[in-house]
Amino acid sequence: MKKVLVLEDETNIRSFVVINLKRAGYEAIEAGTGEEALEQLKQNPDTKVALLDIMLPDMDGFEVCRRIRASNTQIGIIMLTARTQEMDKVTGLMTGADDYVTKPFSPAELTARIDALYRRTGGVVAEDTGEISQPPFLLNTRNRTLEKSGQRVKLTQVEYAIVKLFMDNPGKALSREEILDTVWGRDYFGELKIVDVNIRRLRIKIEDDPTNPTYINTVWGYGYKWGG
Repeated sequence: MKKVLVLEDETNIRSFVVINLKRAGYEAIEAGTGEEALEQLKQNPDTKVALLDIMLPDMDGFEVCRRIRASNTQIGIIMLTARTQEMDKVTGLMTGADDYVTKPFSPAELTARIDALYRRTGGVVAEDTGEISQPPFLLNTRNRTLEKSGQRVKLTQVEYAIVKLFMDNPGKALSREEILDTVWGRDYFGELKIVDVNIRRLRIKIEDDPTNPTYINTVWGYGYKWGG
């Protein structure tokens, strides 16, 4: 059974989400507090996707996200927020989330987001047995890992997919739409902003100077390209 953690302190909202996840073929692991969510993940290490509410009684969803990411780069994380401020979305993504959904949301939208992320985080893994070497980077497509100058760079599965897309297309300008379609899927409902925030997060991890990038270059008004 495909497991999804649902961290939501409002019982009626959590029940609504759980019912719809079950209808879509998922097993919901429920939590009402951040501590409970972290404990549930320890007990259910095969959970592939986590839905995290931001407003919680013990700690906010951003802190839960940070704690999960400290030990798990594989799980897919979606932030649930009732607020529409752009900063919440950006903060959530910068703490390691892969996506965000703003309440109120439709069951179809939520399950589509989870489906897309589940495919990305190992529900379906493409058979690939090689390495892509572009010094100082080495991408192992079998283990889905990245090294820079021999040092492992901890990437989420979404970040890995972006790097692989870039390294498969060195020097080619890729539009935001192209990156979104390839990494998040053509059925993705969200905004292009998610591409920019993930690029910003990637630059912090791989660039010598994230404010003056040399590997992931911006193509103004269009998108990004890898290398010169």
